[in-house]
Amino acid sequence: MATAETRRLAAIMFTDMVGFSRQMGADEARMLRLLDTHNQLVQQTVAKHGGHVIKTLGDAFLVDFPSVVNAVQCAQQIQAYFQAHNVEKARDDQIHIRIGIHLGDIVQKDGDVLGDGVNIAARLQALAEPDTTCISQKVYEEVAKKIPLDTVVSLGRPQLKNIAERFQVYALLSQPPTGLRQTLRVQRLKLSRRVGRGVFVLVSVLLLGGLVLLLFPSLPTLITRAEPGLPLPDKPSIVVLPFTNLSGDPEQEYFSDGITEDLTTDLSKLSGLFVIARNSAFTYKGKAVKLQDVSQELGVRYVLEGSVRKADSQVRITAQLIDAPSGQHLWAERYDRELKDIFVLQGEIVRKIVAYLALRLTKGEQERILGQYVGTYTDNPEAYDSYMRGREYLLRNSKEVHAQARQLFERAIELDPTYAVAYAVLGFTYLQDWVFQWSRDPQALEQAFALAQKALALDDSMPFAHQLLGRVYQAKQQHEQAIAEAERAIVLAPNYANGYATLGQMLNVAGRPQDAIEVAEKALRLDPRNPSEALAALGNAYRLTGRYEEAIATFKKLQNFRDHPVAHMSLAIMYSETGREEEARAEAAEILRLMPNFSLEEMKQRSPWKDQTRLERDLAALRKAGLK
Repeated sequence: MATAETRRLAAIMFTDMVGFSRQMGADEARMLRLLDTHNQLVQQTVAKHGGHVIKTLGDAFLVDFPSVVNAVQCAQQIQAYFQAHNVEKARDDQIHIRIGIHLGDIVQKDGDVLGDGVNIAARLQALAEPDTTCISQKVYEEVAKKIPLDTVVSLGRPQLKNIAERFQVYALLSQPPTGLRQTLRVQRLKLSRRVGRGVFVLVSVLLLGGLVLLLFPSLPTLITRAEPGLPLPDKPSIVVLPFTNLSGDPEQEYFSDGITEDLTTDLSKLSGLFVIARNSAFTYKGKAVKLQDVSQELGVRYVLEGSVRKADSQVRITAQLIDAPSGQHLWAERYDRELKDIFVLQGEIVRKIVAYLALRLTKGEQERILGQYVGTYTDNPEAYDSYMRGREYLLRNSKEVHAQARQLFERAIELDPTYAVAYAVLGFTYLQDWVFQWSRDPQALEQAFALAQKALALDDSMPFAHQLLGRVYQAKQQHEQAIAEAERAIVLAPNYANGYATLGQMLNVAGRPQDAIEVAEKALRLDPRNPSEALAALGNAYRLTGRYEEAIATFKKLQNFRDHPVAHMSLAIMYSETGREEEARAEAAEILRLMPNFSLEEMKQRSPWKDQTRLERDLAALRKAGLK
């Protein structure tokens, strides 16, 4: 009678002795002697780490561990033992093994063990190079925050034989590669190991292409890519995908998100690079995506991805640059630093990208990238943490949340009075109070003005501070100064999507909607998946040029449409002017939901419009929609 099934989650390790079956025919006695040595070492090490040998298959071991930490530590020690063994042996007497580790379901039935946990561990072992351990994404996420790993190489999301799910796979090397030969070995890890004789020539060509790419990284990849959904720009293009939080605490998401945003901001300042905006990058957060799809949807060639682990005063960041259309990993680094050195670390990553892509920097870019940042950053970890927490709040567009953000920015300034960016974002909270009528404080706009000037006095190279100052000038109806500041922000950060969107809105209110269309379209290309501000600028430009149907369609594309006051305001005006009274009143109700203190009189007093007849026309339309 068959025994009952037992199903459970297990850490499974699968090992294989390289070349055993092939060499048995050449020298059976020698291989049996090596097998005895191999089996003894593996069994002893497995027992030492609390593992249980489920079964052996000649030269292969299937092992169950109480945790993935035990499994990975066991694999590391096994590889270290055989590495030491091989140093003293002739080539024919050396032992090399491959190891695969996965965390998954196993089923014990009739004395056998089955399930995805076993199948995937076996496929990972087959994917590994000699002296290498391949681990699944689940294993990596569990152990990266608990134990030191050997040199880690991401292999992307390979298609494992007979495994439907695709996930990130990592290879653990016992030591970093040294010299060209070992570096090429790491590159080979990124190619499929199982190739038949019929494709030998093709693989040789690909390896030669990898060598050319390694020596001349600015050359295009030799691997054919599918036609992207968006065309590639005429310069190197990149997106920084949200770095994974490996701190074991969901509340630390703000920190990994902040690292992602800082790297995007720094790369955006390089004129020789095309950089996708943070908003579009974060639409992929928490999703399993194919990098080829990312490349097509965003129209970029390169992807920077990684992980962050923060513990007390220490931080570990891994980063890897990938050629997205081909999936080829170009480089990967792991950085262990004190939290106070976080900006130095970010600078290293940016410089690594600059060097790899052979970017030509202007003199100003060289000073900013290679030199020290004057006041944008801080060497006070507590101030940086307060700023990062506050910035996370700013993403939620409400009066109460902005008040919380303000307190955190004030705390950051208290901890470091020279922290320029903290002054800028604090000023932004006052500007939002004024724009959305969240505050009746008549000094809110002046406070925003003073804080923007303070930020620029500490660091004149900060695009966001120039953008903020420009918006304050616009509110003061000083349109030429406003446009000049927005243009300055774009000069400092040629990939600043929000900078282009802001400039588009400024051109609208200054009476230049036709110019605004071109600028807004640039913002849309830099932020193709979540271009709220760009769409708002473009929609208003269409409205002001009388293209109402295009304007309505544009506003309705806003992903955060429900909470976007500009969209509801413009739609209420257009519906009112075209006799669609019911729809106009519905939009007016949305305005009051978002801005309970809204009044037409206050709107008139705070209006930035250069053309007062335009303002009066809008007020009349909103009054007709039911607003007072």
